[in-house]
Amino acid sequence: MLKKAIFVFLTFTYCSGMAQTDSLFNIKIAEKLAEMPLHCISQEFPNKTGHSSDGPNDHKLLPSELHPSFYGCLDWHSSVHGHWMLVKLLKLYPEISQRDQIIKVLDHSFQPEKIKTEAEYFTKYKTTKTFERTYGWAWLLKLDQELLTWNDPMAQKWHQTLQPLTKEIVRIWDEFLPKQTYPNRTGVHPNTAFGLCFALDWARATKNTDFEISVIDKANRFYFEQKVAPAYLEPDGSDFLSPNLEIADLMRRILGPKEFEIWFKAFLEPKSIQNLLKQPVVSDRTDFQIVHLDGLSLSRAWCFKGIAASLPKTNPLKAKFEKASFDFLKNTLPNVTSGNYGGDHWLASFAVYAIFD
Repeated sequence: MLKKAIFVFLTFTYCSGMAQTDSLFNIKIAEKLAEMPLHCISQEFPNKTGHSSDGPNDHKLLPSELHPSFYGCLDWHSSVHGHWMLVKLLKLYPEISQRDQIIKVLDHSFQPEKIKTEAEYFTKYKTTKTFERTYGWAWLLKLDQELLTWNDPMAQKWHQTLQPLTKEIVRIWDEFLPKQTYPNRTGVHPNTAFGLCFALDWARATKNTDFEISVIDKANRFYFEQKVAPAYLEPDGSDFLSPNLEIADLMRRILGPKEFEIWFKAFLEPKSIQNLLKQPVVSDRTDFQIVHLDGLSLSRAWCFKGIAASLPKTNPLKAKFEKASFDFLKNTLPNVTSGNYGGDHWLASFAVYAIFD
């Protein structure tokens, strides 16, 4: 049922445009996907805290004690983007059948004392300043942006509650950017280009001009002169981001359409593009690392969609990338709810972002 609904939804969406999408298929898929974070946000174990202990006692703290708002979904960043996803779906579909449950979950997380503890975590311990740098930071700013741009009293209350943590993330990112001499080009959490994409989106949404300038400056220093990127070597075995498509997704946000078209032509040669258009093979969805490759398909889908939107109609890659975005979504969405926690605790968020952003 889900597979059929997704196929009809995607066919209608890509033929008619997102603004005209049939609401029946939208809400059915939204309700199915919403079940994933609703199930795991309050599930404390299994858990990968990523916590570096200062001494023999603090390792005894439970995940929910370290992170009272974002302790579920296996790890902090997955919990954060699970919260983002629920906010996004509630914002898009206020009539969603799980509305009351979603509000209860979000209200439980967005409590002032809990958010205060989350913010203090980054300064309380000796090594936590680098915690979740920069993937989790990026998703926290995306969550903040989603609440900020929702004209709803409930959302505005949650947004205000989140501010101590948001301000702390921006503070440590502002402190880190001048010191970041080299970008991280991996296809996993520390990837610099992905983080800067969301940081830039947030800076523009909040009109934080100083932060925006810092992000743009760093992006240009890292990537503007890059040519003939070796995307023909992708992917690595546990990638959920395309290192090179993420760079392009960032630079399209910074450069004007004509400048971006010129930059992109020099950035990826045909053999790299051809390789990026291939669907990653996921041999074992019960393996928590191999299943990352489903996420890679979804992140490629959103990158191809964004890049295509930035290319002129005369560019032959525009139609090719639009089709690729459709194909990656069509082939991967049925696997998002595979029934294995390795993918179930996070893939739905990637699906929602790929479809609606």
